[in-house]
Amino acid sequence: MPQHQSPRPYSRARPPRKGGAWGAMFRLLAAAMVLAVLAGGAWLTGLARTLPDLSALDPAPRTGEIVLLDRSGRTIARRGEVSHGAIRAEALPETLTLAVLAVEDRRFYSHFGVDLIGMGRAALANMRAGRVVQGGSTITQQLAKNLFLTPDRTLRRKAQEMMLALWLEQRFTKDEILALYLNRGYFGAGAWGAEAAARRYFSKGAHELSLGEAALLAGLLKAPSRYAPTSDAVRASVRATVVLDLMLATGRITEAERIAAAEAPIRVSRGNASPGAGWFADWVLPQVRERLPGHTGDLIVHTTLDIAAQRAAEAALSEGLADPELARGAGTGALVALDHTGGVAAMAGGADYVRSPFNRAVSARRQPGSAFKPFVYAAAFEGGLTPDDVFIDQPVSYGGWSPENFNNRYEGALTLETAFARSSNSVAVQVSETTGRGWVLRTAARMGLTSPIANTPSAALGAYEVTPLELVGAYLPFMNGGRAAPPYAVTSITAPDGDVLWTREETQGPLVLAGRVVMDMDRVFEAAVETGTGRGARVPGRPVRGKTGTTNGHRDAWFAGWSEGMAAVVWMGNDDFTPTDDALGGAGPARIFARFINAAPHWPAPLDALLVQPARPDDPIAALLEPADPAPASAPASAPDSAPDSGPASGPVREEDPAPDPIAARLARMGGD
Repeated sequence: MPQHQSPRPYSRARPPRKGGAWGAMFRLLAAAMVLAVLAGGAWLTGLARTLPDLSALDPAPRTGEIVLLDRSGRTIARRGEVSHGAIRAEALPETLTLAVLAVEDRRFYSHFGVDLIGMGRAALANMRAGRVVQGGSTITQQLAKNLFLTPDRTLRRKAQEMMLALWLEQRFTKDEILALYLNRGYFGAGAWGAEAAARRYFSKGAHELSLGEAALLAGLLKAPSRYAPTSDAVRASVRATVVLDLMLATGRITEAERIAAAEAPIRVSRGNASPGAGWFADWVLPQVRERLPGHTGDLIVHTTLDIAAQRAAEAALSEGLADPELARGAGTGALVALDHTGGVAAMAGGADYVRSPFNRAVSARRQPGSAFKPFVYAAAFEGGLTPDDVFIDQPVSYGGWSPENFNNRYEGALTLETAFARSSNSVAVQVSETTGRGWVLRTAARMGLTSPIANTPSAALGAYEVTPLELVGAYLPFMNGGRAAPPYAVTSITAPDGDVLWTREETQGPLVLAGRVVMDMDRVFEAAVETGTGRGARVPGRPVRGKTGTTNGHRDAWFAGWSEGMAAVVWMGNDDFTPTDDALGGAGPARIFARFINAAPHWPAPLDALLVQPARPDDPIAALLEPADPAPASAPASAPDSAPDSGPASGPVREEDPAPDPIAARLARMGGD
């Protein structure tokens, strides 16, 4: 029986969906957009969690102002904010506000923290130029960046900036945001805040500024160091004109007001000595805080700096470094000058404070080379040698180490005066070994060299590190009659009402060199400048004493010396310790020293230095009053192989070393205190 086959069930094909491939593409795009929104939201949420705490932000913070005065009462620098200097939202300086809005954010009062129109305009301008020529950040965004963020140009930082700007707009009124911006902005020359800048540049408050002065200040916000009138008056003036043009274009001033402001002269105050005084100010301010911890009020700090000397130091150093003949491959340098008591008269920590505020005068530790030899000779003269004693300038060796003269030149028999003047390395090491290394190192420490010095033969050639400030301080006993004089900068600190909060006790430093040694050293220093390696330091009509120094590989070049009442050290080299192009202490540093001494104030020699000078042959009374020399200690001049004295065999010499210093004890009994 045939099997019945049931019919196939009825089926109908589904009609194709409308849209086809386009519909699928749309769905994929929508899904991608949803995922992007979710990912973006997650990313922004993560960013929000990394934002700083903003709850304690004060629209008008108050910190005390510190005013630094030089030794004649002239203003050097102002740091911090004046008591009445915080601009408040309810009393914005009208002229300055109009200028700032015209140049920084013309739609400030209409946007919500982010100016979409401005961002679009800036993006179009940048695309046309092929580089960044305009910024689209609002004042609120700039404030957020200045307060909380780094200057990095990344998408993450830009997103954080926009989020913070939105928060600021919700937290503060527009006037409060503008007050914050004016109080926290940097205006160059060490001036933070519009009030401090107005007083720094024009010696008046922000509410008292003329239209031209306000335009100049507003123009500084874009690039404070570049447009500061203390750095380039012409560039600052051109920038102020641009601001005036923008104020006219945005309807904030009339054409007549613009012409009047452009024609009115602007006088910038010279109260801040010069931009380079920032090195000195940076060094002094921590000392002020140490003396008055926790003090928050305004302070007047009286210092030892001399503005005229400071300008002379900056000019001499910057011009010397800019001269290839003097620099010889040295990219930077330092110059620091002291009076006979140790007061810092000038301090230039580099060629340009704005470009490099690192203070090489107090922080750069470099080998002094032959500039250390005076301490070797002073110890030798204390031990009984004289400038007329003769040593043989020849190759010598100590424990496998052989010092070499410059260009391997040896001159045979030389007096110590001539050997010092010509900076013989061989003789200096022989003198050190003859006198005793321990004696030499204790003499250097007694005079002010506090850095550790290894007790090795190479110490005689300055094979250790020292700062320029430390070295010039240790030279002072040579200049001032033999007294120690540690460098200092602050003489007193007062409140604005005149109340004295701290004052330096004026005491005479201990006697560390006998008069006979001071005279012998003066003789060899004079020879070094008049006939030796320091001839470049000579100044017509002025007595100059000093010593050159050059280290291995010509990495460091020095001149340390003085003229009457002013001592100074000049160092030249490179921050990365790379060799120079044969820089020599007798070339660039010596000539920079001469330029400085010639331009700096003329201070007479201290009385103690005059008293140790030898009596004139025609002055019998002075000859009778001349004290008798102490009995010389035995130190055989003809024994260059002599072993060092009983000082420590190796390692740094420190103040706590138990070995006694007989010279220091004898000088103390002579009334060094």
